[in-house]
Amino acid sequence: MNARSEPLLWLQLVALGAIPLELLGLLLLLAGADPGPLPGLERLLAWAIGVLGPAILLWQRPADVCSLLLVQVPVRGRSEAQLQLAALQSPLPARLAMLLGAAALLPLFWWLDQHAALAAPLSPLTASPRFVALLLACPLLALVLWQLQELVQAIALLGRKPDPLASYPPMTRAELDSQRLCLGLPLLLLEPLQVASGASAGASAAGSVAIQPEEAAEQAEGTDLDQEIG
Repeated sequence: MNARSEPLLWLQLVALGAIPLELLGLLLLLAGADPGPLPGLERLLAWAIGVLGPAILLWQRPADVCSLLLVQVPVRGRSEAQLQLAALQSPLPARLAMLLGAAALLPLFWWLDQHAALAAPLSPLTASPRFVALLLACPLLALVLWQLQELVQAIALLGRKPDPLASYPPMTRAELDSQRLCLGLPLLLLEPLQVASGASAGASAAGSVAIQPEEAAEQAEGTDLDQEIG
């Protein structure tokens, strides 16, 4: 089994480009309202709701490798390879990455809120209450945290060698329900990608090398025949 044949792992790499756009959207949301009398307390409360709460949940149950938050592969319809990938998820690196991401989001959110006034003309929430802006910022912060954990898990699985994966026992569906956070509508049914292994690639390369002498011999025979006819 090769982890690189699972298309959902490659789809999760889209977070590399999506997270900066989500942070930009967060800046535009915060630019729509003036800070209140206690902006520091407001930022801490928004971070606690949008980041700290989801971080506690993701610590207990890491994000499922076959879930894209809005849609997922049906748990009852998953293949053995997908259950094996779920068992290969190492909870500790994902949890550490999630904690680092949660800690980094606090100063980042603080900085964005301090400089949000620069984007006030572009904000879709111009002259809206501060409570509305913070309320809409919370799910966006939770989305960034979810994608950070899934991104780390996808990179870790794609970087593993395929040989040790074949002997790893797959996770049962009951364990998946109790140990992973499987969110989204069960609508994803994607076919595995065709990934050529090193052995097959070497065999095809050897075959192409072996054809060359045969072609050279045929050309030599054709030249001799032309000389005899002439």
